[in-house]
Amino acid sequence: MKDRILDLIRDVPDYPQPGVMFKDITPLLDDHVAFKAVVDEIAGMFEVDKIVGIESRGFILAAPVAYRAGAGFVPVRKKGKLPSATLEESYDLEYGSATIEVHRDAMAPGDRVLIVDDVLATGGTARATVELVRRTGAEVVGIAVLMELAFLKGRERLEGVDLRSLVIV
Repeated sequence: MKDRILDLIRDVPDYPQPGVMFKDITPLLDDHVAFKAVVDEIAGMFEVDKIVGIESRGFILAAPVAYRAGAGFVPVRKKGKLPSATLEESYDLEYGSATIEVHRDAMAPGDRVLIVDDVLATGGTARATVELVRRTGAEVVGIAVLMELAFLKGRERLEGVDLRSLVIV
């Protein structure tokens, strides 16, 4: 499956700014066989109550994974996008900083949670999401990503968390 995933991810140089190599997953999403295989693989990794998807491309994977796993879907969004009371966490990323939020009541103490995203880069967003989940009292059982950019060393920021990557580049 690794080779098929890599074949279907397009590199877009200098996006969203010069020097960044953007990993475009839309060709993979357009291939229903590959997309289903990715969703099925992630959905089978852990027994969970909730799947957290990180805005925005993480939503694309996390929602069908939640459906397939028989779990609830929880969006983690950029600050100001959720309509109810939230918890927030700020973090640095490879080209700036940001704040993410989750609804305070999205997870309950004891919920087993899998965090899903498309790409692990520096690990800032994933680390902030882990902290948000833990602040609700829920348990992070793992993080699953489609692709890990090993040269950015994001895994180092997630020590102690079960991180699973379908492909590592």
